[in-house]
Amino acid sequence: MAILPIDNGRYGTREMMEIFSEQKKVDYQLQIEGAAAVSQSEIGIIPKSVGKKVLKAANSGKITAKRIKELEAKSDHDTAALVESLSEKCSKEVRPWIHYGLTSNDLVDTSNSMQMRDALKIIEPKVAKLALILAKRAVKHAKIPAVGRTHGQHASIISFGLKFANWAAEMSKHVERIDELKKRILICKTLGVVGTGSLMGAKSVEVQRRVAKRLNLFPAEVTTQIIPRERYAEYVFELALIGTTLEKIAIEIRNLQRTEIGEVAEQFKKGQMGSSAVPVKRNPIKSERVSSLSKLLRSQVGVSFENIPLWHERDLSNSANERFILPTAAILLDEMLETMTKIVSNLVVNEKKIVSNLYITKGQIFSEFVLEALIKKGIPRFVAYRDVQRVAFEAKDKGLQYKDAIKQDKAFSSKLTDKEIDAIFSPEKHLGASSIIINNVNKSVQKNCKKST
Repeated sequence: MAILPIDNGRYGTREMMEIFSEQKKVDYQLQIEGAAAVSQSEIGIIPKSVGKKVLKAANSGKITAKRIKELEAKSDHDTAALVESLSEKCSKEVRPWIHYGLTSNDLVDTSNSMQMRDALKIIEPKVAKLALILAKRAVKHAKIPAVGRTHGQHASIISFGLKFANWAAEMSKHVERIDELKKRILICKTLGVVGTGSLMGAKSVEVQRRVAKRLNLFPAEVTTQIIPRERYAEYVFELALIGTTLEKIAIEIRNLQRTEIGEVAEQFKKGQMGSSAVPVKRNPIKSERVSSLSKLLRSQVGVSFENIPLWHERDLSNSANERFILPTAAILLDEMLETMTKIVSNLVVNEKKIVSNLYITKGQIFSEFVLEALIKKGIPRFVAYRDVQRVAFEAKDKGLQYKDAIKQDKAFSSKLTDKEIDAIFSPEKHLGASSIIINNVNKSVQKNCKKST
């Protein structure tokens, strides 16, 4: 019976869900058993004939999660049940060497690494794809002057494309972060009960190296019974960090879609309903979904940090919650990436509204450039600042166009000609280095992300 939305398929792709299915977890752990047995047989820890037989049984596809659950009901130990189930598929002379020198967390932690490995194979190209889409949008909208807002107030003029460039650059950085953290988090551990490799002795390090290579993981440098949980915390943190960048984008889209602003809108499909009560509404529900899931994703970070300090060589206070946070973090981010990619790809940009919003303040958005013009005429900055502010406040109170108020004030008309004042009030002239910045970001994103898609 499905209870949670990630159980009934509301959130997360089938591809991602499969990684965390019960049977897939069993298959991962059987791969570890097979790889360990073969590696041990190659260097003489167990009989040479045994390794391949264990590997064959482990890869037979005949060991099911259902059977393991039946055995676990008796032993109350999931790893013991898996080992017993594997033993059932092996001959009598092979059975003593199954799981030799290993402990439960050799399977649990290494299979966690395998899940993280495969989850990142799904996540990384989606992050890269979104970065490329954002970069394309940045270039497309590079020449559109728009309101730049700080503190929720009109501040100065921005290239509308610069918004997308900022997002594209950060998604590209996430691709770099994913690449960099793999060697720290995708760890193979086969060093037994307390991390000494006790039963295998000095050869245990070589066994672990071989197993790691077979599983496309990195061998642990040192462990207790478990892989240090700093590794898991970094993984969950990075997924949450990506999610928070997605939320940053979502919040801007939600704000720009507000009726009072109206510069962008999520695609509204034919037949879609925005409100059950108000037929005319077009709500940014997909962006709101991203914001909502981001909050849940970030909450996993705190739990992962709580799991770092454990008793001695380990305890079980991390175990139960990791069964939630590792799948949940990956599934939520996968859903968020899918959603945001659709939002950005189909985003409706209202260029007329972007331009008209520039003049809501009757030209006061150009005050930065008026101040600059006075300074260049030799007026001390703070004298000029007070005059610019004074006339702006007076013009607002009287409902005047800022340009007209300036022309009528001697502090300005004595220093600037009407032609010079008119030239200031042209938004296309005030995009600064936006085009250069956007082009540089686009080149960087193309170089960094195309290889990952």
